Amino acid sequence: MAASAGPEIERLISLLSKLPGLGPRSARRAALALLKKRDQLLSPLADALAEAAARVKVCATCGSLDTQDPCAICADRGRDGALICVVEEVGALWAMERASAFRGRYHVLGGLLSALDGVGPEALRVGGLIARASSGDVSEVILALPATVDGQTTAHYLADRLAQANVSVTMLARGVPVGGELDWLDDGTIAQAMRARRPA
Repeated sequence: MAASAGPEIERLISLLSKLPGLGPRSARRAALALLKKRDQLLSPLADALAEAAARVKVCATCGSLDTQDPCAICADRGRDGALICVVEEVGALWAMERASAFRGRYHVLGGLLSALDGVGPEALRVGGLIARASSGDVSEVILALPATVDGQTTAHYLADRLAQANVSVTMLARGVPVGGELDWLDDGTIAQAMRARRPA
């Protein structure tokens, strides 16, 4: 950082650099863009951040983020309450909603089991999921977790815990993505697609 930058600018850059995908250089560029366009960018962003900090809360039912509790998805009577899709974080929930392929409810775990990082079941929202699945209103729990070691470990753990809930436990299909070309895919994706093949 140049010696001519004041502590306010350094703090702005430091905070921006903590955002995912922004390193020190990107944070400097973002800070400069914000400062150059104070009226169009910086002031509205500051207002939006303050409003989000004051109003956004975690849904007590599913763990999503919204300005109301329960969140809009949990409160929507048009959604199928018999289906729960389990996701790692809110970003995955947003991705599912963008696809418009699911009209049930969600459960945000808040992470994945990880022995290396010391994340056990007590650090995740597992108890709430088991309670919801055991309520008698749920018929299927869909595990939409990453195809990673931690994701698969978490999925197996949840499947074991949900065995007593008398619900169907399914996982998202994995394999060749829409528009994917085989020569660009990794070996694991190709192998999974071959195992999950279905009639044409």
